[in-house]
This record gives sequence, C-alpha cells and structure tokens, in this order.
Amino acid sequence: MELRNIEWPDLTFWRKTVLKPFLIPGGVILLFAAILLQSGYVSFSPAAIDFYYYAVFVSGCLLAWRFHSSRILSILVTLVLAHRALEFFASGHLATSGPGRVAFEAIAFLLPLNFVLISSTRERGLGLSVITPKVAVLFFQSVVIAVLCRPDQTSGPSLLHPALVGEQSFHWTSIPQPALVAFAMAFVALFVRFLFSHKPVESGLLWALAATFLGMQAHGTGKTGSAYFATAGLLMIASIIENSYVLAYHDELTGLPSRRAFNDALLRLQSPYSIAAVDIDHFKSVNDTHGHDTGDQVLRLVAGRLAQVGGGGQAFRVGGEEFSILFPAKSSKEVLEHLESLRTMIEASSFRLRSGEERRHNEPRRSDRRIAPRASAAPKKAQTKTLDGNLFVTVSIGVAQAAGPTQAVEKIIQQADKALYRAKQGGRNRIESASRSRARAS
Repeated sequence: MELRNIEWPDLTFWRKTVLKPFLIPGGVILLFAAILLQSGYVSFSPAAIDFYYYAVFVSGCLLAWRFHSSRILSILVTLVLAHRALEFFASGHLATSGPGRVAFEAIAFLLPLNFVLISSTRERGLGLSVITPKVAVLFFQSVVIAVLCRPDQTSGPSLLHPALVGEQSFHWTSIPQPALVAFAMAFVALFVRFLFSHKPVESGLLWALAATFLGMQAHGTGKTGSAYFATAGLLMIASIIENSYVLAYHDELTGLPSRRAFNDALLRLQSPYSIAAVDIDHFKSVNDTHGHDTGDQVLRLVAGRLAQVGGGGQAFRVGGEEFSILFPAKSSKEVLEHLESLRTMIEASSFRLRSGEERRHNEPRRSDRRIAPRASAAPKKAQTKTLDGNLFVTVSIGVAQAAGPTQAVEKIIQQADKALYRAKQGGRNRIESASRSRARAS
C-alpha cells in the first residue's frame, strides 16, 4: 500500500498504521536507555557496560546471520568498527586535536551516510555476491580513516569541520557541522523510507541512528558512549524480532493481520461482539481477465479500505479474497452504518490500467444505492466494471452478532458466512445481517 493512496479518515487509523509501529519498540527502548544513562539514578560499572556491549553485538550478529539479513548485519558491523576506531584513536576520551579528533570528525560524518546507504539496498540474504561489496566499502572507509589518523596528523581535512553557520548556535554539541548536516539528512531519508514501508527494520534503522547520534554526543567513548552504541545494536535486534512477529501475524501482500492473528483475536473476544465476513465480488474474473498482478493490486486496494473501517473494527485477511472484521462490544445493528460506509468507499475506488500495469486511484463516482429493507429486493447482478481505463470492484458483506456469552464464536462465524452467502445470492455489492435481513440493491 503506497503512502500517496492512503486516506486518513481519523487519528485512530493513523496511530495504528504509522505511530504505533514507529514508536514501538524502537522509541520505547531508546527512551528507556536514555533515562537510565542520563538520569544518574542508576550507576553502571564499566564491566556491566562491557558485558552489555559484547552481548548485544555478538547476539545481534548471530541473529542477523540466522535470519539472513545482510542489512542488519552490515549495520552491526559498521557500528562495531566505528566505535572501536573511536576508542583506539581517542584513547578512551574526546581529543581536541590529533588523530583522536580527526577520527571523531570522520566517523561522525561517515556513520549517517552508511545508514542511508545500507537502508537503501535491497535485502538479498548473505550470499558472497551480496556481502563482498559491503565488505569492500567498509574496508575502503577503514583505510581512509587510518590514513587520516596518522600519528603525526594534528587536524583532519577542512571539509570535515568548516563552520557553515555561526558556531554559537552549536555550542551544545562537539559534533562538527558537516556531520550534523549528514545526520539530519539521514534522519529525513530514513523517516521517509519508513513512511512508505511501515516496516520494523526501517523503524529500527531510524532509532538506531538516533542512538548512534546520542553516542557521538557522548564523544563515542567511555561508559555512556559505549552504552549508546550498544543500544543502537539492541534496536537492530528488536527490529529482527518485530519483523519476525509481523511476518508471522500479518499478511505480507496486504499488510492486514493474518488468519493466525484472527484466531488469536477470537480467543480474546467477550460478548457482546459482531463479526463481519467480507468477500470481493467476481474476484476470479478479475484474475482471469486482467491477470494475477491486477488481482494482487485489487487485494491491496480492498485491504487498505478495510483497514480504515470505523466503529472500532479490526480487519483480517483470512484467505484468498476473503476478509473478516471483528467489532468488540458492538451489535450488528450498530456496525451496519460503518460497514455501509466501508462498502461505499470500496465501490468508489478504482485502478487505472496502463499498458498492462495497474495502479490504484481513488476516483469517487456517484451511487444511488441504499440499504434495502428486505433481502428479497431482487437486485441486478453486480459485475466488475472497467470504465475509461479504470477498474472498479465491489464487495459483499455478511455480519452476525453474539447472542450471549455462552454462544460459541464458531457459530457466529458460520452465521456471518451464511449472511455473506445470501448477499452473494442476492446480487452482490450488498450487506446482509444474520439477525435481520439487511441488504442493498445493486
């Protein structure tokens, strides 16, 4: 689902799709680490920091290897090399001149650039052809830093520490202004990547960059600097775990929670609640006529609209073109309005077919359909339509509610499926309720 095609109907949808995956777990971990390190309430011994540091990077590299993630492994190796270089050339403290200062300026400038470079590469596993270019880049940078930090070197190249603006504005940091610009550009680039993907790894990269910046603020050495670099590694570990969770509980094609998440959610349901079964009308004909690529785009489009359902509903993809929506603490009568708005939103959406490549467009069209008082209205059969190069799709919906706390959830699902079947038989592009015949003519 592309960012430009998302409609933001309320803050709840924005929090679910953007804010929550952005802040959890990365933002929470970094905030907790900053409180511990900066508050002074807890004192950590150098031995404890060293254990934390090595435990994070060793376990992180093993996890990245196990999950075949070349990007995360590259970030971890880059962080270790950068931190060890700072420790070596600065002898454990911030130097105002000499090799230690040169190393600090060069590494502060190169680190954010490495984050952007690594984040922009595709994940292609840990094959030799994938690892070799990354190793070559890190080796080249290591050689450059070693040359710049010769023992007789008192200052680095002027491009690493020019005063771009008044130095009084940056008295709060020892990081050179070119490096600050590089960090700012990297933050923007990583944040934009996250907005377009909403993936845990992209969020982890952004928060790891923030932890690295705080580590450089602490001069990259000593207990605080080492702890922040280790926290950056921990954030990458968290992104591996979170990404595994997303793959297990979310449908990769549509981004909606999957059947496993649906089954888990059913265990937590308490009466009253309603369940809606949603099916894309004539989906097989879409695949047969326009190809499976278009079918995938249709699934993404419908899933994007389902994710915006109101009334506290949560949409799931349970298989093929079939979806389910759970409405905790709602009766079927209370959710009909929200389902009708959802149906109308999907009906008004379309793809523009261009040279065999389909792209989604949100082009509203007028509709005179209403919820009919009886299912026997004998509507005309809804068909998938192509108009002016735009492909329109519709959905049929069946909804059922729990009659009491003792009623099995499987029975509610069966009732919703039967209502969906009646909606299909009644002409599609309509809503049927198991408790009361509610339909809309096509």
